[in-house]
Amino acid sequence: MTHSTAVQQPSLGVRLLYSLRGEPDWSTMSMESLVGFREAQNRRLKSPLIRVVTGLPDRKASSKWEQVRLPDRVVPVRVYRPTGGGSALPLVLHVHGGGFVGTAVQCDWTNSHLAARLPAVVVSVEHRLIDFNMPLSAAVDDGWDVLRHVVQNNAQWGVDPARVVVFGESTGSMVAALSALRARESGLLLRAQVLVNPCVDLTTTALDYPSMTEYADSPVLTVKQMEFFRRLAVPAGADARAVSPLYADDLGGLPPALLVVPVLDPVADHGRTYFDALRKAGTPAELIEIPKAAHAFLSMPGLVRQARSARAAIAGFLRDRLGGGEQSPDRQAAG
Repeated sequence: MTHSTAVQQPSLGVRLLYSLRGEPDWSTMSMESLVGFREAQNRRLKSPLIRVVTGLPDRKASSKWEQVRLPDRVVPVRVYRPTGGGSALPLVLHVHGGGFVGTAVQCDWTNSHLAARLPAVVVSVEHRLIDFNMPLSAAVDDGWDVLRHVVQNNAQWGVDPARVVVFGESTGSMVAALSALRARESGLLLRAQVLVNPCVDLTTTALDYPSMTEYADSPVLTVKQMEFFRRLAVPAGADARAVSPLYADDLGGLPPALLVVPVLDPVADHGRTYFDALRKAGTPAELIEIPKAAHAFLSMPGLVRQARSARAAIAGFLRDRLGGGEQSPDRQAAG
C-alpha cells in the first residue's frame, strides 16, 4: 500500500479538544495519577455534553448495562438492541478502545446504529482497564470469556450462535483479533472481524513503523503515550507476543477481516502490516484507509465527518457477512 508522506494534522476541532485535555507526563505517571486521569476522562466520556463530539445514539436502538456472570468475576457489558425486538439476531461482540482509559459509552453512536441497521444485538465489553497491576491479558480474557458466555447462552441473550462477529477499536482491536484466534482454536465459528485503528504489535518492534515516526506527536495518540501503554500492557517478564496478534503462529483460517485505518495515526502501519499478514496467510481481508482522520476518529463523529462513511462501510461489510442462515464456503472465501 502507498500513502502520503506529507505530515498532516487532524481537524482543528480534534486538535482543540485534545489541547484542552492536555498531555500528561507519561514517563512519571504513578498509579495514583493514572487513576485520577482515568476517572476524569471517563466522567467526561459519560457526560451528556460530550454527545456533541461522540454523536447521538440511534433512536431505533435501546442501550442498557447488563452483567456477564463468569465463574470467577462479573464483567459489565453495554447491550444495544433494535427497538423492534426480534429473537436469534446476529451478535456483534464489541470492545472499546483506550486501554488504560475508556468506556463502552464512548461508542454509543456506532454501536446503536449497528444494532438498528443490521439489525443485531451488540454487546460491548466493559473490560478491566490496564494499569500497573493489571496487564492487557486481563482485558483479552474479559473479551474472550464474554464472547464464549454469550454464545453458549445464546437463547438468554436472544442471539444466533451461527451469526457472530467481533469488532474492536484500538486496544479493543487487539482483544477482538486475539478472540478471533482463540475462536478458531476452540471451534467457535465467527463470520467476520472488524478492526478499527488497530494496534497489533506490542513487542520490541512496536514503535519501529514509519507511521510511528511520521505521526509521533499526533494530538490524539503520541509515541510517548504508546511507550507508556506498552509498559503497562506487557509488564516485565510477560510474553509480548502473546498479546500481539501480528506475531500469532498462524493467521490462516480466520474469519474475513475489515481493517479501518485512519491515515494520521502513529499505528496506521500496524493496520497495514496486519492486513498484509492476513492476506499472505490466506485469510480474506479488506483495508479501508481514512484520509485526514486520526486515531479514535470513529468515536468523534461530531468533529470528524469521515466517521459516518466509515460506519456505513462497517455496517455494509457486516451485513454482507451476517446475512441470514448459513454462509456458503464460496461466499466466505470471496472476502
